[in-house]
Amino acid sequence: MRIKQIGAVLAAAVVFASLGVPAEAASRIIPLDAASGQQPENIALEPDGSADLTFAYTGEIGLVTPDGQVRIVARIPVPDDGDVPVVHKRLFLGGIVRAPGGDLYVAVSTGTAATGLYRVRPGGTPVQVAALPPAGFQNGVARDPATGDLFVADSFGATVWRVSRGRVTAFATGELLAPVSGFGANGIKVHDGAVWVSNLDRGTLVRFPLTGGPGRVAVTGLGPVDDFAFHGGTVVAAINQENRVVAVDHDGARTILSTSDGLANPTAVAVRGDRLYVTDGAYFGGSPNLLQATLTANTCNAEFDGSVTVTTSLPAVSGTEFANTRYGTVSAVNAVPGSRPASASPSARKLLPPPSIRIVWSRWLNRPFCSPPPTNCSVALLVRLCVVVVPVQDSGAASAQSCLRSAPS
Repeated sequence: MRIKQIGAVLAAAVVFASLGVPAEAASRIIPLDAASGQQPENIALEPDGSADLTFAYTGEIGLVTPDGQVRIVARIPVPDDGDVPVVHKRLFLGGIVRAPGGDLYVAVSTGTAATGLYRVRPGGTPVQVAALPPAGFQNGVARDPATGDLFVADSFGATVWRVSRGRVTAFATGELLAPVSGFGANGIKVHDGAVWVSNLDRGTLVRFPLTGGPGRVAVTGLGPVDDFAFHGGTVVAAINQENRVVAVDHDGARTILSTSDGLANPTAVAVRGDRLYVTDGAYFGGSPNLLQATLTANTCNAEFDGSVTVTTSLPAVSGTEFANTRYGTVSAVNAVPGSRPASASPSARKLLPPPSIRIVWSRWLNRPFCSPPPTNCSVALLVRLCVVVVPVQDSGAASAQSCLRSAPS
């Protein structure tokens, strides 16, 4: 797997977390009724922990309560003349998002004029609020919490549609969103000032600034990636045909759920706190379900406010703003407590006497690399960094992890 610009991609987070699902915490599986067509395609979470699901081919929206009860809360009419491209069903329900007032917005494809974005008010009848191209395959839906604008990923049209107060415009289009032989743009999220889109055929995650401008590939080599979600500085993604859920950070992708946990074509993921929700459509076998698991995180918390200067010897590197300096040798550390030294974690306090540490991740702040880079480049860095602290006097003992945030000079 190749990670491109992952530091820049997730720079909103102070640090990265290594996510996993503890082996001792079994996943909870809520079975769905395959005979009734309950093949979930996407998910939105309610404040009480209930989950709204789109059932791909029935036009139904289901609500799964925290105790595992399933009921149908809305139905979008299935047109008699519907013929969705490629899948050749009369209707396909794609993404779903929930607005703060409780309204649900759902992407609907029919191959007819009924294709578009629908609003479902609690207890109300679904209403088309925006027409979208019938030849497209309207898939993921995302909402910008700042403006209320909605974004729809068109898997066949190589386009992200923006719906703003009923007006539809092409927010982004082009090869980064295009399919190769099947499905292109798929999952979509608004995060950290950008619209993020997965491309299933290309196995990529692409970032488009909300303010406009060209998109860029953030992650490649994911495989058939469907939906995804952010958990702090980590991306959690459903790899549909491979029956995997992965956590993606600067070190690459790690499988955290698989068929042994009950996955059957995972189509969507949602995260709330440490709870992970995964919908399984079972399009190619297995049984449809809603899977829940608890995420664990080996996380650095930004508890230490202060200036950190690290002097390190680095191997030759290319000129780029971000660097993974795991292979550098740290020769000195000077940590100056900030305004809240009393709140620093015990592991952070251990930095006051210089320990032996390994840098896990760092961001350069207006500090260019030596150019041209020599074999070893000794530099003073003011960085955001996540370090593994190994006190010299406790060599070989279990390491403690802390997080430091630098102040620019």
